[in-house]
Amino acid sequence: MAYSSISGDTETPLLDDTVDGFADHKGRPVRRSSSGGWRSAAFIIGVEVAERFAYYGIGSNLISFLIGPLGQSTAAAAANVNTWSGTSTLLPLLGAFVADTYLGRYYTIIVASLIYILGLGLLAVSAVLPSPSPSECQKNDEIASCSPPQLQVILFFFALYLVAVGQGGHKPCVQAFGADQFDGQDPVEGKAKSSFFNWWYFSMCFGTLITLFVLNYIQDNLNWGLGFGIPCIAMVIALLVFLLGTKTYRYSVNGDEKSPFVRIGQVFVAAARNWRTTDSSLNVEEVARGTLPHQGSQQFRFLNKALLAPDGSKDDGKVCSVSDVEEAKAVLRLFPIWATCLAYAIVFAQSSTFFTKQGITMDRSLGSGFVIPAASLQSFITLAIIIFIPIYDRIFVPIARSLTRKPSGITMLQRIGTGIFLSCISMAIAALVEMKRLKTAEEYGLIDMPKVTVPMSVCWLIPQYILFGVSDVFTMVGLQEFFYDQVPNELRSVGLALYLSIFGVGNFLSSFLISVIDKTTNGDGQGSWFNDNLNQAHLDYFYWLLAGLSAVGLATYLYFAKSYIYNRGNRM
Repeated sequence: MAYSSISGDTETPLLDDTVDGFADHKGRPVRRSSSGGWRSAAFIIGVEVAERFAYYGIGSNLISFLIGPLGQSTAAAAANVNTWSGTSTLLPLLGAFVADTYLGRYYTIIVASLIYILGLGLLAVSAVLPSPSPSECQKNDEIASCSPPQLQVILFFFALYLVAVGQGGHKPCVQAFGADQFDGQDPVEGKAKSSFFNWWYFSMCFGTLITLFVLNYIQDNLNWGLGFGIPCIAMVIALLVFLLGTKTYRYSVNGDEKSPFVRIGQVFVAAARNWRTTDSSLNVEEVARGTLPHQGSQQFRFLNKALLAPDGSKDDGKVCSVSDVEEAKAVLRLFPIWATCLAYAIVFAQSSTFFTKQGITMDRSLGSGFVIPAASLQSFITLAIIIFIPIYDRIFVPIARSLTRKPSGITMLQRIGTGIFLSCISMAIAALVEMKRLKTAEEYGLIDMPKVTVPMSVCWLIPQYILFGVSDVFTMVGLQEFFYDQVPNELRSVGLALYLSIFGVGNFLSSFLISVIDKTTNGDGQGSWFNDNLNQAHLDYFYWLLAGLSAVGLATYLYFAKSYIYNRGNRM
């Protein structure tokens, strides 16, 4: 910072105590000794815990609300859950754009929190609106079709997607804003920054665990309005706590540079505009502009055409810079990895839909009349993550390091591939367990009795949940690190948004796949794979299909991962 004085009675900060590239809440140079660090990060982590508590308080048990109070079919409810989850994980792309181009991360978090709170409040209201009771739907000893009031349905889905919009503003901003509180160039703060990411992920899992143990029980056994209202209160408190830290935060100073979205977009537009340019003209211009002759620059050479003005002039105002072109290439280089991870995202979507529906039909009692909420089984994913992360960091990495001689033990892409392989195994186990559940239902004559509990312990589902958690430690964390590391520094929020979009598109693909299969199998005379009576359905067929898709996705992923060129040196 080149500030020599600060207006008023504020002291001039010492040069070695000033954090370059950051300012305080009033735009003044920020001092290392009185800002940032854990004092600021603690406020931000608190917001993330509350947000994960709220998000999973809805998403983990959403299928139960749709099938129950809203009276939807199993296939329709699963499709709606996937569509909402997909929207929630695609909207961070919009949130990153708004933050980087207009509001900045701090104000985007505040606006997103307010939208989140409004959505949660309306969800609670929609859940307590009067709806027909089962006795009012009774007719001739059979339950007739009895839909909830249209107002309740409209209000519920409006509120649900308001929450998605709020989450879209949170995800690309909160973690990046928390990391901004540590100066990576300072030796002490650099170590703390690395520790921040560990505590960040641990806190996310902690917030999720509370949801699965507490909120799911309240929703299933007490009241849906209370189950949606508690997350709303938690988000209000979290926003107030976040605002308390305003004076301690460090705010990134970007100057007058264009938004990375605008810069990358201009590269693609300029390259398309100059698509007829010959290689000879391009080579001359590359030499003149000093394009780096490294291996990465030889990929996607068609983007180098953005270095030329459309009329062959040297008007720099119409020409993209070399750094802009390299930024665009770095983002485009991620696409094959992004696309081949979609099969993993489709598999990932099942833990909050059909896995939960399976659990509802099974014996969930734990003695003394206590019944485990089916959605709470997802806590085993979180527990597996919490337990396995230290094992991965303290045991697996040192062993792998001794074999590979790599500081990280295995590369980011190897880590991601390992998780995809484990998810494939998890789906195969899920299919085998479902086959046993169907056989048990048949043996006890429960095929036509969907409301009778199948005498098979819900603990049979635990292995597939645990394997999901272990695969998350490899693939989810690996993807986050990969998309954060393999983009230029100024595009870190874009990278995180791209990582989240994998799961957004994956949820939409899962919803589409379910709809197609439901329509196709519903006319074969045997009933849909997703029959509302799960004892007559064939989720096992669906799980085997996903295991096959995952295997194909893994093979394709390995092909592209083998030829991937890391931006910061080849680490394969």
